[in-house]
Amino acid sequence: MILSRHSTLMSAQSLALGIAILGIAGVALTVGKILPDAQPKAQHTAAPEIDTAAPFDLLDQWGNPITADTFQGHPSAVFFGFTHCPEVCPTTLYEMSMWMEHLGSKGDQLKGYFISLDPERDTPGVLGDYVSSVSDRITGITGNGAEIDRLADAWGVYSRRVPLEDGGYTMDHTASVFLLDSAGHMTTTISYGEDSDSAIAKLQVLLAEEPASNASALKGGQDQ
Repeated sequence: MILSRHSTLMSAQSLALGIAILGIAGVALTVGKILPDAQPKAQHTAAPEIDTAAPFDLLDQWGNPITADTFQGHPSAVFFGFTHCPEVCPTTLYEMSMWMEHLGSKGDQLKGYFISLDPERDTPGVLGDYVSSVSDRITGITGNGAEIDRLADAWGVYSRRVPLEDGGYTMDHTASVFLLDSAGHMTTTISYGEDSDSAIAKLQVLLAEEPASNASALKGGQDQ
C-alpha cells in the first residue's frame, strides 16, 4: 500500500506524540512508586474523630476500676481485641512489647492497654494471664459488655461476633493501636502490620511532645 507524504508526516507526528505520552506516564508511575517510600517515617496518620472523654466504668486484670481518667497523666498505647484471637491480637501485643523495649528508658512513661471486646470469655483472671505472658507493661481491661460497647462506640471501634461451624464464635474488630497523649487526647494510630520503624517513630514523636514537667513527675513517682 502506498502512503501519501501527508499521511506519512501525520503518522510520524502521532508516533512521536504517543512516545511522549508514554514517557510522561512512565515518569508519573515512577514518581507514584517512589514518593510513598520517601515520606518521613514519623508522619502522623490523621487522628480519628473519637471521644476519649466519654464516660465508662470497667476493670483491669486485677479488678481495679478503669475510667476515662485512666488515660490521663501519661501517654498511652491502646489496643482492642480478645484472648481467643488467632493471629492479630497476639501479634499486636508482641509488637507493642517490642516497641516499648526498643524505646528503653525514654519510654518509661508510656503505658500500654489491651481492652477486651469479648468480656463473656475474657474475665479479669483470663485476661491477666494472657497479657502477662507477653509483657508486664501492658494492662488488660475488661468488664460489663454494655460498658465495653459504650467505650468502643465512643472511640469508633468496630467489632462483630462471628459464629463458627463448631458452635463457637470469633470476633471481627478494629486492629489499630490508638496513641493518646497525657491529656487523654488521640494523636494518631498505628495500623496492623505497619512497619516497626514507622511505629516506633510515631511513639517517639508522642513522647517528644510530652511536657518535660510531666515526664519528670512520672519518673519521680516511679522511683519512689
